[in-house]
Amino acid sequence: MAELRRALIVWSVLALAGLAVFGLSLAVGSVSLDAGQLWQALSGADTGTAGAIVRELRLPRAAAAFACGGLLALSGALMQVLLRNPLAEPYVLGVSGGASTGALLSMLLLLPLWTVQASAAAGALLSMVLVATLARRDLLHPQVQGGHHEAGARLLLTGVILAAGWGALITLILAVAPESHLRGMLFWLTGDLGGTATYGVALTTLVAGLLLVMPIARSLNVLLLGETVAQSLGVRVGRVRLATFLIASFAIAAAITTAGSIGFVGLVVPHIVRLAWGNDQRLLLPASVLLGGTLLMAADLIARTVVAPAQLPVGVITALLGVPTFLYLLLRRPR
Repeated sequence: MAELRRALIVWSVLALAGLAVFGLSLAVGSVSLDAGQLWQALSGADTGTAGAIVRELRLPRAAAAFACGGLLALSGALMQVLLRNPLAEPYVLGVSGGASTGALLSMLLLLPLWTVQASAAAGALLSMVLVATLARRDLLHPQVQGGHHEAGARLLLTGVILAAGWGALITLILAVAPESHLRGMLFWLTGDLGGTATYGVALTTLVAGLLLVMPIARSLNVLLLGETVAQSLGVRVGRVRLATFLIASFAIAAAITTAGSIGFVGLVVPHIVRLAWGNDQRLLLPASVLLGGTLLMAADLIARTVVAPAQLPVGVITALLGVPTFLYLLLRRPR
């Protein structure tokens, strides 16, 4: 009961912080609005320019930023459990590389925006299928040999090699692309919420992923002790590992299809939550979603206002915000 009360307090604090940043994202910009004007714009009472800006530009962008930040943080937390590696992050298994290759190829061919997003989704799915096929034994039937667990290492190596192959294709596309296309391509590779008009897929995937992963959160806690211990305690290790891989992969695919390749959030946010509130996945996963969404909304707000009317890549801001915060928490933690 005490653990549940503690979790509810943590989630409530993070949710309130997220609502505050969400409100700022809607109110602050080229046209600043007070609370009354913001309410009129959201309710539809304001049918002028301010109302259109809030409903058609800022609201979809802020909602997409929250959804993508939550998806990145959720995927990162799951990858760190799956691989039992604190340096694991959403892009480590090559899903990002596949999505980036598909998206950049569509940009190179001057295809419409929906085609770019569809190509990114197809590339991410192709990468997921390749990793699952090449490492299916390590996902479904992990073995412990010689006292050392090798399945996580082989799965990680498979993803790294695949990511290197995608990286070569991305470099080739950038090398042959006309200079007029390079700016858009580079913005996509570092994360860009500027053209986001829809957020339904990302938000639906976030809710579905969280609902699917919470029932196995206790099993994930046991899995952190090792596959042998988990099996002895009745955990179906193969099923849990496969479910974790699929949820994490679909989460990162939805995020990167919506907003491009945004780094840092999936690596650092789970660590921040872990350092602050512990490693219980039942608390950590929802808290990571809330903190990741809040962090990305704040980063996007800064990216579109700090040098307005120009915009910065949101991935640059996430790194500038998160690195000092993470280092502070890490250094102040007792040994």
